[in-house]
Amino acid sequence: MKRLIFLIAIIPNIFFGQHTIKGTFTPAADFKAVLLYKITPSKLEYIENAMLKEDGSFELKLDSTATKGMYKLIYALPEDEHFIDIIYNGNEDIEFTFNLNDNVVYKSSKENKLMASYMHSMAMIQQSINNFFAQKSEDYKALESIFKTQRETQTNFEGAALGTIALNFIEANRFYIPEKQEDVKTYMNNLEAHFFDYVDFNNEVLQSSNFLRERMFNYIFRLSQEGLDKVSNYKKNIDVFYKAMNEAPLNIKSNLLLELWERMGKDGFEEVANYIADSYLIDIAKLQNNKELVYKLTTFRNISIGHKAPDFSFEIKENNKSIIKKLSELQGAENYVIVFWSSTCAHCLHELPQLHDFVKSQEKDTLKVIAIGLEGEANNWKDTITKFPDFINVFGEGKWENVIGDDYGVTATPTYFILNKEKEIIARPDDIVELKTFYQKD
Repeated sequence: MKRLIFLIAIIPNIFFGQHTIKGTFTPAADFKAVLLYKITPSKLEYIENAMLKEDGSFELKLDSTATKGMYKLIYALPEDEHFIDIIYNGNEDIEFTFNLNDNVVYKSSKENKLMASYMHSMAMIQQSINNFFAQKSEDYKALESIFKTQRETQTNFEGAALGTIALNFIEANRFYIPEKQEDVKTYMNNLEAHFFDYVDFNNEVLQSSNFLRERMFNYIFRLSQEGLDKVSNYKKNIDVFYKAMNEAPLNIKSNLLLELWERMGKDGFEEVANYIADSYLIDIAKLQNNKELVYKLTTFRNISIGHKAPDFSFEIKENNKSIIKKLSELQGAENYVIVFWSSTCAHCLHELPQLHDFVKSQEKDTLKVIAIGLEGEANNWKDTITKFPDFINVFGEGKWENVIGDDYGVTATPTYFILNKEKEIIARPDDIVELKTFYQKD
């Protein structure tokens, strides 16, 4: 009986130890489900998921074992673009509404409301500063008033956030505020010079959030130096950013630089991506003994536009004799196309005949194709290449473990590379349509 009374007594404590995260997404038809993760400096820890109801609402329960900190709520793919960072302090329920136009509006959770209010207030002040300089106003008393408001707002929010998780972000987000009158050039120079003054890259709360990533992107992509082209400006900003986080743990450096490297590659700034790898990221990966990352970075560099294509050997017939030739030794064509394909790939069997016809339609010695069949066995490949007599057909034994395919970073077929006569990579078309367009652009 005593044990029963004890259990009954603790049931309310268990119940009241639970908190909820509720949300409503609009328009409801655009959203299907949410996944909740706890963010740590090294990884995301899966917590729970929920399907959205017809009205776009959901509810997730956090039991008493849920620890306070930063949580990521993913609501669509790609997950690195469609998420909401949520502060959970272990003491309150969280409820919000969300749509693609108005973003997140918190209905409950004092801490998240405080953070949202701070970000909104600082954005409005920054807009006032931007408007002042854009209008080339000379009313510097008005500007001093804006800066005074910015200083007081920052101080007031820091005071209101004492003892909260939000304080970490509010303090780290503090921007340079001039003490005396400054023209726009001086102000921008000082804003840039002091951009990371209050950012502690060793702060685990900041590491367990999107803050450091956003701070990095804002600095590198938004601040520009007069007289520098975009590539040079990015490189300069990357150097400053790396110096600012010099004391950060290796895993934080690696994570941030890798995300920046991926962004530069995705946006077509391969020279900048390779600069990140060669200047910083490869050395960090070696210190971490991350051979996979070293390989990934090195392969990307080797197949970047403007680089010599990785060399390889293959067998061809010349004067009715079989000889071993290297890619670098080929001569007689203005351009070379390397295509990785497979006789079991439906897309390849659709595109390769088009490529063969396209080559035949070009003037003699304009284009030569080296077709590398990534295959598990040779029989089907031998039958298929009879349809492509104008290609240099190379048997890529081992399929996805083929050395040539590995050197070119091939993860799908067909994959195309266009080389000039010096065997430098000048294009990487996604498909046969893009390849044809490359030759028709002039």
